Amino acid sequence: MPSFDSLFNAFVTILVTIDPPGLAPLFLAVTRGMNRDERMQVSVRASVIGFAVLAVFALMGSAILGAFGITLPAFRVAGGLLLFFIAFEMVFERRQERKEKSADAAITKDHIRNLAAFPLAIPLIAGPGAISATVLLSGSMASTAGQVALVAIILLCLLITYLVFVLADRIDRLLGETGRSILTRLLGVILAALAVQFVADGVKALMAA
Repeated sequence: MPSFDSLFNAFVTILVTIDPPGLAPLFLAVTRGMNRDERMQVSVRASVIGFAVLAVFALMGSAILGAFGITLPAFRVAGGLLLFFIAFEMVFERRQERKEKSADAAITKDHIRNLAAFPLAIPLIAGPGAISATVLLSGSMASTAGQVALVAIILLCLLITYLVFVLADRIDRLLGETGRSILTRLLGVILAALAVQFVADGVKALMAA
């Protein structure tokens, strides 16, 4: 069974890359004009799809990499760099602008019933950062108990995301512009530190090989 520290680090990494507080205003934006019941349906479907995508990569991440001839240490370095880039965007508030552009594009191209799948589930919930983090964590939690724990952590993170969607309007008003800015920057710094650790572990493994 993985240690408490590794489980907690996995929880923080996945939760930060999904960034539920940052998704709250975007959820309100893409569901504009819907009533509460319709928003509930969208939030449930988006959370389920996001969980399914991340769970597949948690359980089959190594096999998927192997099919492309990619070693886990190499992916660890690449994923760590990607996570660091996301953290950089969060600290300097560039990530929100990119997410908003994705949401706006989807509103004009997709029917409202597909909003749960795109852009909410993919790429806003299960985006490149969250998928990379999941594959990296699956490599360090390769035992059966570790895989079960990782899927449970993903489920917990998606439950939190679902609750944020349900309470999106209240959270957005509570945090305000200043609160969202502070929270996003704080989470970005934490993610940057975790990303550096991923890169360091990957480089160490590559050199050992």
